[in-house]
Amino acid sequence: MPQDPHSEFDHAILDLIERSPIGAVPSTPAYQDALKRLYAAHQVYASADHKDGHVTARSLAGAPSFHANNLEAVMNGQLTAEALESNASIFDRYVGSLPAVRRAKAETFRATVAGRPAHHRAKHAAGGTFIVRDPVHTLFLVPGTGPHHGLPGNYLYGSALQLSADDASAWAIHLHDCDDGVAVCDIQNLHAALEKVVEVVACAPFTMNELEALGFTMK
Repeated sequence: MPQDPHSEFDHAILDLIERSPIGAVPSTPAYQDALKRLYAAHQVYASADHKDGHVTARSLAGAPSFHANNLEAVMNGQLTAEALESNASIFDRYVGSLPAVRRAKAETFRATVAGRPAHHRAKHAAGGTFIVRDPVHTLFLVPGTGPHHGLPGNYLYGSALQLSADDASAWAIHLHDCDDGVAVCDIQNLHAALEKVVEVVACAPFTMNELEALGFTMK
Protein backbone atom coordinates (compact mmCIF):
# COMPACT_ATOMS: atom_id res chain seq x y z
CA MET A 1 0.00 0.00 0.00
CA PRO A 2 1.26 3.55 -0.72
CA GLN A 3 2.49 5.43 2.31
CA ASP A 4 0.35 8.28 3.60
CA PRO A 5 1.96 11.41 2.08
CA HIS A 6 1.25 13.31 5.30
CA SER A 7 2.65 10.70 7.66
CA GLU A 8 6.18 12.07 8.07
CA PHE A 9 5.00 15.66 8.59
CA ASP A 10 2.27 14.62 11.01
CA HIS A 11 4.75 12.67 13.10
CA ALA A 12 6.98 15.72 13.14
CA ILE A 13 4.03 17.71 14.53
CA LEU A 14 3.61 15.18 17.34
CA ASP A 15 7.29 15.60 18.20
CA LEU A 16 6.93 19.38 18.07
CA ILE A 17 3.98 19.36 20.48
CA GLU A 18 5.81 17.12 22.92
CA ARG A 19 8.94 19.29 22.86
CA SER A 20 7.00 22.51 23.40
CA PRO A 21 6.51 23.46 27.08
CA ILE A 22 2.99 24.67 26.21
CA GLY A 23 2.10 22.24 23.41
CA ALA A 24 2.25 24.97 20.78
CA VAL A 25 2.16 24.58 16.99
CA PRO A 26 2.78 27.33 14.40
CA SER A 27 -0.39 28.90 13.01
CA THR A 28 0.53 28.49 9.34
CA PRO A 29 -1.95 26.58 7.13
CA ALA A 30 0.24 23.49 6.74
CA TYR A 31 0.60 23.04 10.49
CA GLN A 32 -3.09 23.70 11.12
CA ASP A 33 -4.08 21.16 8.46
CA ALA A 34 -1.84 18.61 10.14
CA LEU A 35 -3.45 19.36 13.49
CA LYS A 36 -6.90 18.72 12.02
CA ARG A 37 -5.76 15.32 10.78
CA LEU A 38 -4.21 14.44 14.13
CA TYR A 39 -7.31 15.50 16.06
CA ALA A 40 -9.51 13.46 13.71
CA ALA A 41 -7.27 10.44 14.32
CA HIS A 42 -7.44 10.96 18.12
CA GLN A 43 -3.68 11.39 18.28
CA VAL A 44 -3.83 14.94 19.64
CA TYR A 45 -6.13 16.51 22.25
CA ALA A 46 -6.71 20.05 23.46
CA SER A 47 -4.44 20.70 26.44
CA ALA A 48 -6.13 21.14 29.79
CA ASP A 49 -3.08 22.97 31.12
CA HIS A 50 -2.24 25.51 28.42
CA LYS A 51 -4.70 27.77 26.61
CA ASP A 52 -4.68 27.00 22.87
CA GLY A 53 -2.08 24.29 23.52
CA HIS A 54 -2.22 20.63 22.55
CA VAL A 55 -1.19 17.31 24.07
CA THR A 56 -0.50 14.03 22.29
CA ALA A 57 -2.23 10.78 23.10
CA ARG A 58 1.11 8.98 23.10
CA SER A 59 2.48 11.34 25.78
CA LEU A 60 -0.53 10.51 27.98
CA ALA A 61 -0.18 6.76 27.44
CA GLY A 62 2.23 6.53 30.36
CA ALA A 63 0.18 8.71 32.70
CA PRO A 64 -1.31 6.91 35.73
CA SER A 65 -5.01 6.26 36.18
CA PHE A 66 -6.71 6.35 39.57
CA HIS A 67 -9.47 4.23 41.11
CA ALA A 68 -10.15 2.64 44.48
CA ASN A 69 -6.98 0.85 45.54
CA ASN A 70 -9.02 -2.09 46.82
CA LEU A 71 -11.23 -2.40 43.74
CA GLU A 72 -9.96 -5.89 42.95
CA ALA A 73 -10.71 -7.15 46.46
CA VAL A 74 -14.31 -5.92 46.15
CA MET A 75 -14.64 -7.49 42.69
CA ASN A 76 -13.43 -10.80 44.13
CA GLY A 77 -15.91 -10.66 47.00
CA GLN A 78 -13.22 -10.27 49.67
CA LEU A 79 -14.65 -6.89 50.74
CA THR A 80 -18.05 -5.25 50.47
CA ALA A 81 -18.63 -2.24 48.22
CA GLU A 82 -18.91 -0.02 51.29
CA ALA A 83 -15.22 -0.75 52.00
CA LEU A 84 -14.02 0.82 48.73
CA GLU A 85 -11.34 3.49 49.16
CA SER A 86 -12.99 6.85 49.65
CA ASN A 87 -13.40 9.27 46.76
CA ALA A 88 -11.50 11.90 48.73
CA SER A 89 -8.51 9.57 49.07
CA ILE A 90 -8.58 8.70 45.35
CA PHE A 91 -8.72 12.40 44.50
CA ASP A 92 -5.79 13.06 46.86
CA ARG A 93 -3.68 10.56 44.92
CA TYR A 94 -4.62 12.22 41.62
CA VAL A 95 -3.68 15.69 42.91
CA GLY A 96 -0.43 14.37 44.37
CA SER A 97 0.58 12.97 40.97
CA LEU A 98 0.42 16.40 39.32
CA PRO A 99 3.27 18.93 39.09
CA ALA A 100 3.08 21.34 42.00
CA VAL A 101 1.99 24.20 39.73
CA ARG A 102 -1.15 22.26 38.70
CA ARG A 103 -2.36 21.19 42.14
CA ALA A 104 -4.15 24.37 43.19
CA LYS A 105 -6.19 24.34 39.99
CA ALA A 106 -7.02 20.66 40.46
CA GLU A 107 -8.24 21.36 44.00
CA THR A 108 -10.92 23.70 42.60
CA PHE A 109 -12.60 20.59 41.15
CA ARG A 110 -12.58 18.57 44.40
CA ALA A 111 -16.22 19.14 45.37
CA THR A 112 -17.45 18.37 41.86
CA VAL A 113 -15.26 15.33 41.32
CA ALA A 114 -14.97 13.69 44.74
CA GLY A 115 -18.39 14.78 46.02
CA ARG A 116 -19.55 14.34 49.55
CA PRO A 117 -18.77 11.24 51.61
CA ALA A 118 -21.32 8.46 51.94
CA HIS A 119 -23.26 8.31 55.18
CA HIS A 120 -24.94 5.59 57.18
CA ARG A 121 -28.01 6.79 59.04
CA ALA A 122 -30.13 5.18 61.71
CA LYS A 123 -33.80 5.04 60.70
CA HIS A 124 -36.54 4.36 63.20
CA ALA A 125 -39.58 2.35 62.17
CA ALA A 126 -42.12 0.01 63.65
CA GLY A 127 -40.32 -3.05 64.91
CA GLY A 128 -37.01 -1.37 65.68
CA THR A 129 -34.14 0.67 64.31
CA PHE A 130 -32.17 -0.17 61.16
CA ILE A 131 -29.34 1.42 59.22
CA VAL A 132 -29.97 3.21 55.96
CA ARG A 133 -26.93 3.79 53.78
CA ASP A 134 -26.37 5.98 50.75
CA PRO A 135 -25.95 4.30 47.37
CA VAL A 136 -22.31 3.43 46.66
CA HIS A 137 -20.39 5.86 44.43
CA THR A 138 -16.74 5.16 43.59
CA LEU A 139 -14.50 7.60 41.71
CA PHE A 140 -11.97 6.95 38.96
CA LEU A 141 -9.81 9.27 36.83
CA VAL A 142 -8.18 8.46 33.49
CA PRO A 143 -6.10 10.45 30.99
CA GLY A 144 -8.13 11.61 27.99
CA THR A 145 -10.43 14.27 26.63
CA GLY A 146 -14.06 14.91 25.77
CA PRO A 147 -16.08 17.56 23.94
CA HIS A 148 -14.20 19.90 26.30
CA HIS A 149 -10.69 19.42 27.64
CA GLY A 150 -10.14 17.44 30.81
CA LEU A 151 -9.10 18.33 34.34
CA PRO A 152 -5.54 19.51 35.07
CA GLY A 153 -3.08 16.95 33.79
CA ASN A 154 -5.56 16.11 30.99
CA TYR A 155 -7.79 13.82 33.02
CA LEU A 156 -11.38 12.70 32.66
CA TYR A 157 -13.23 11.76 35.83
CA GLY A 158 -15.90 9.15 36.24
CA SER A 159 -17.76 7.07 38.73
CA ALA A 160 -19.41 3.71 39.14
CA LEU A 161 -22.61 4.44 41.00
CA GLN A 162 -25.34 2.36 42.51
CA LEU A 163 -28.72 3.67 41.36
CA SER A 164 -30.41 2.89 44.67
CA ALA A 165 -29.27 1.63 48.07
CA ASP A 166 -30.94 -1.75 47.44
CA ASP A 167 -28.48 -4.67 47.23
CA ALA A 168 -30.10 -5.73 43.95
CA SER A 169 -29.83 -2.24 42.46
CA ALA A 170 -28.71 -1.59 38.91
CA TRP A 171 -25.53 0.47 38.43
CA ALA A 172 -24.21 2.99 35.93
CA ILE A 173 -20.84 4.32 34.83
CA HIS A 174 -20.62 8.07 34.18
CA LEU A 175 -17.55 9.72 32.65
CA HIS A 176 -17.07 13.51 32.46
CA ASP A 177 -14.75 16.12 31.00
CA CYS A 178 -14.20 19.49 32.73
CA ASP A 179 -17.55 20.87 31.58
CA ASP A 180 -20.84 19.27 30.47
CA GLY A 181 -19.48 16.43 28.35
CA VAL A 182 -20.67 13.09 29.76
CA ALA A 183 -20.71 9.48 28.58
CA VAL A 184 -22.97 6.95 30.33
CA CYS A 185 -23.12 3.17 30.43
CA ASP A 186 -25.88 1.25 32.26
CA ILE A 187 -24.72 -1.83 34.18
CA GLN A 188 -26.67 -4.63 35.85
CA ASN A 189 -24.74 -5.18 39.07
CA LEU A 190 -21.72 -4.28 41.21
CA HIS A 191 -19.32 -6.83 39.76
CA ALA A 192 -20.10 -5.85 36.17
CA ALA A 193 -19.77 -2.16 37.06
CA LEU A 194 -16.32 -2.60 38.56
CA GLU A 195 -15.26 -4.78 35.61
CA LYS A 196 -16.32 -1.96 33.30
CA VAL A 197 -14.22 0.52 35.30
CA VAL A 198 -11.20 -1.74 34.85
CA GLU A 199 -11.93 -2.03 31.12
CA VAL A 200 -12.20 1.75 30.71
CA VAL A 201 -8.96 2.33 32.62
CA ALA A 202 -7.18 -0.21 30.40
CA CYS A 203 -8.28 1.69 27.26
CA ALA A 204 -6.96 5.12 28.34
CA PRO A 205 -6.03 7.57 26.97
CA PHE A 206 -9.02 8.18 24.69
CA THR A 207 -11.60 10.70 23.56
CA MET A 208 -14.98 10.15 25.19
CA ASN A 209 -16.77 9.37 21.94
CA GLU A 210 -14.45 6.40 21.43
CA LEU A 211 -16.18 4.76 24.41
CA GLU A 212 -19.22 3.99 22.26
CA ALA A 213 -17.34 0.79 21.38
CA LEU A 214 -17.57 -0.16 25.08
CA GLY A 215 -21.31 0.43 25.32
CA PHE A 216 -21.29 4.08 26.40
CA THR A 217 -23.66 6.75 25.10
CA MET A 218 -22.72 10.42 24.89
CA LYS A 219 -25.28 12.65 26.63
